[in-house]
Amino acid sequence: MDSLIAYFSSLNPMTFVSQLPGNIAQGIIWGLMALGLFITFRLLNFADLTVDGSFATGGAVTAVMIINGAPAWLAALVALAAGLIAGLVTGLLHTKLGIPDILSGILTQIALYSVNLNIMGKANLPVSYRNYNLILSASNIKLAIVIGAGFAVVVIALMYWFFGTELGSTIRATGSNPDMSKAQGININTAKVLALVLSNGMVALSGSLFAQYQGFADVNMGRGAIVIGLAAVIIGMVIGDAIFRKKSSFIIKLLFVVVGGILYYIAMGIVLWLKMPTDDTKLFTAVIVALFLAVPNLKEMSKNSFSRAAKRNSKNMKVEAKKDA
Repeated sequence: MDSLIAYFSSLNPMTFVSQLPGNIAQGIIWGLMALGLFITFRLLNFADLTVDGSFATGGAVTAVMIINGAPAWLAALVALAAGLIAGLVTGLLHTKLGIPDILSGILTQIALYSVNLNIMGKANLPVSYRNYNLILSASNIKLAIVIGAGFAVVVIALMYWFFGTELGSTIRATGSNPDMSKAQGININTAKVLALVLSNGMVALSGSLFAQYQGFADVNMGRGAIVIGLAAVIIGMVIGDAIFRKKSSFIIKLLFVVVGGILYYIAMGIVLWLKMPTDDTKLFTAVIVALFLAVPNLKEMSKNSFSRAAKRNSKNMKVEAKKDA
């Protein structure tokens, strides 16, 4: 009992509040990454594991270019292009060589580990805000939040516009019903490749921003990115559907993907504030994702059980009414 009292008395709410802006800033950056994953996971129904590698590629390219004198904005654009190429490789492995979606992503991810090491020349490269002009940095979290939110707004606007075009609609149609799309004359292989290219380009851009934010690029910085991205997507989708229900439009889904990233990092902030073991962070993430993945199914099961119960009650009432008559 004394140990519990000592534990709770050691928790200072102001410590969590002071760390909250940093959680929000990181959540926005990872929310951008989740928007890329949203394309493959939700729209295309493609399990793409390339993102663990392409996220680190964005950071590696950015760090090398900034160290060699390139402006941060140019480094971010080149990182975006590197991500596009990574997605293209995965798409070609899948569509041209017939490799299953999961394996094609894994192969590209494994290859990118060596590519990233060759780009940086070593496992870690520092890009401190003290030495370079960066787009955003943890040294000024409020500005980082504003800039990250600005990137999010632009990306969401572009995605909303693109997926409303004929080309973007082919990707959505391919993910929804590949056989019907093929019967309608849509080249589903082209649609898959394009979706993977766009997705990994956005992931690499997020990696570029994250490397600048934390002040270094690391070859392992993308490890677990797929889980964090899925967490952001699932949390955002569940909460968005819960709030807006049938009125949840496409742009609301995009907005709530970023909100999901923010909420995920706030949840991780709470876990750390509660002084949970940092070695168990991935375990907490897996539990969070599993819970939110289960929510839609549990809701459907509850609806079905309630509807079955209502039908049984209705039948019983009719039987009782006939007996009384």
